[in-house]
Amino acid sequence: MAGRVRWLLILMIAAGLASAAAWWGWREYHAFETRPLAQPGAVLVLERGQGLKQLVGQLRTAGHSDAPEFFWRLLAERMGASARLQAGEFRIDANMTPRALLQSIVDGRVVQYRFTIIEGWRFAELRVALAADPVLESTLGGLDDAEVLRRIGASETHAEGRFLPDTYFFPRGFQDVDLLQRAYWAQKKVLEQAWQARAEDLPLANAEEALILASLIEKETGRAEERPTIGGVFVNRLRIGMRLQTDPTVIYGMGAAFDGNLRRRDLETDTPYNTYTRFGLPPTPIAMPGRDAILAATQPARTEAYYFVAKGDGTHQFSRTLEEHNRAVRRYQLRQG
Repeated sequence: MAGRVRWLLILMIAAGLASAAAWWGWREYHAFETRPLAQPGAVLVLERGQGLKQLVGQLRTAGHSDAPEFFWRLLAERMGASARLQAGEFRIDANMTPRALLQSIVDGRVVQYRFTIIEGWRFAELRVALAADPVLESTLGGLDDAEVLRRIGASETHAEGRFLPDTYFFPRGFQDVDLLQRAYWAQKKVLEQAWQARAEDLPLANAEEALILASLIEKETGRAEERPTIGGVFVNRLRIGMRLQTDPTVIYGMGAAFDGNLRRRDLETDTPYNTYTRFGLPPTPIAMPGRDAILAATQPARTEAYYFVAKGDGTHQFSRTLEEHNRAVRRYQLRQG
């Protein structure tokens, strides 16, 4: 009888210890599941074919978590995440828990990098910036502009102005050609929408001419509030067959010969882009116009001005007549009053 009591007591103690161990284990697991990971901002990398074992190894090696692999496997099983982990780079955000990290990997919320195309850039400047980006995979080196256009499926043969200035986000492994293709189609869409909503009676034959005009507007002013008026001046000149006489076209036509100083002889030297010697628009865009410049070309301000001159503070003085313009030139360019 005493032996049976002793065994019953042993079993009760063992059951109590097992219950205590289970309770402690569950408490530790719950703490693991809800405790933020260490070192927020760090980036984890899962290569194709890697799974939970490699992820936990990275976390433990880098000191993000000291939890046993069993806890991670239990969590992944409870979430149904074990077979759904995606490859890529994943950032540990502030206060991110193990559950939140696994969910971000399952959802494929990879680290996004950014690349910005600046309004007014030439395509040559864009190519230099693409080549210098430390994340984008470079595939365009050695290709001429025409081949680059073919690679992205463009129908045009001149690359200038074809890419929308904007900030583009992409994951590691993204290629420069893919970013260009995205920017190309974005510019197509913006231009088409603007052309469809254009003002009546524009002296422009098609959307391509609107893009060319927009590039001139973009290079003439960095002030958003001035773009519609600049567009209005150019449209006024086109309507009456007056030369556009805009310096940026001359500079573009000079190419590498431009040394930063525009001289009178440069204005008098004819090139296909010299709007001092030729009437109408230049043959192609001269830069990458942004949304505002395209809108200013397709919906220009109604103005009586035919002239403008830089005031030296980033803005322009607009004039209706040549006499008014000459006075403005003397005042702002020659500083004669």
